[in-house]
Amino acid sequence: MPKRRKSVFGLSRSERILEAVNVTTLIIIGVIMIFPFVNMLAVSFSGDSAVLTGKVILWPVDFQTSTYRYVTGQNQFWNSLNVTVLTTILGTIGSMVVTCMAAYPLAKTWLYGRKPLMLFFVFTMLFSGGMVPSYLVMRAFGMINKLSVLIIPSLISAYNTILLKNFFEEIPEEIEESAQLDGAGSMRTLLSIILPMSLPALATIGLYYAVSYWNNYTNALLYITKNNLKPLQLYLYEVVSQTLNIDDSLSMDEIDVLALTTESVRSATIMLSCLPIMCFYPFLQKYFVKGLRVGSVKG
Repeated sequence: MPKRRKSVFGLSRSERILEAVNVTTLIIIGVIMIFPFVNMLAVSFSGDSAVLTGKVILWPVDFQTSTYRYVTGQNQFWNSLNVTVLTTILGTIGSMVVTCMAAYPLAKTWLYGRKPLMLFFVFTMLFSGGMVPSYLVMRAFGMINKLSVLIIPSLISAYNTILLKNFFEEIPEEIEESAQLDGAGSMRTLLSIILPMSLPALATIGLYYAVSYWNNYTNALLYITKNNLKPLQLYLYEVVSQTLNIDDSLSMDEIDVLALTTESVRSATIMLSCLPIMCFYPFLQKYFVKGLRVGSVKG
């Protein structure tokens, strides 16, 4: 039987065709996903007449920066940004601490009641109390219009806990046994040995939590009515859902600066809302790629 002919790159013709199809498909998917962001960026920098007539597609027309000056000139924007940054930092740190404390003991086969606890975590992934019972619980604990209501309800994710548990299970038990022989307790072993070895998993799950806190507006929509506690996503929701109003008392020069299309202001607000988390992502990219394999291979 004749051998299959290989190319100079060690791939047969069918393998090269399959690779070309895969690359082409991924490029198409990437273009489809990035197109809305490019279009939104172009709209945010385009003049109002170009936006209204639909001339803007991938490149700004009648370039201007008035929309960004308007958005960044709103006190509510900066207040909401501060609330979101604070919520994301405190929430991510708290979530990582709670998730690690839950995942580490669940990774031990000798833990008493391990299976019922795992069933409890899985149950919460499938069922929830609902919107009204959740609101009643938040009100009963006095958390309405408090910063804590943006953090505590999302403090732990059953899915992330199970991912981290699976990663901890892959670490050889001999490493922990050697640490215990040297006199290290469970907490010392976790902090000094297990967590440093789990940086890919921690970075991945930390990114999941950070993006979740940054993009979460449901809790704010349900539990927050004070303007000084509204996060950025709720502010963005209000900007997108409402029509831009311009004060009639403004001077003609101010009206020229602020006479912008609603679509331009929406696009500028969305871009400014996405920018911080997009800048943060590349720093975790090297850990994120490794962390994608969390729990996929047993050691």
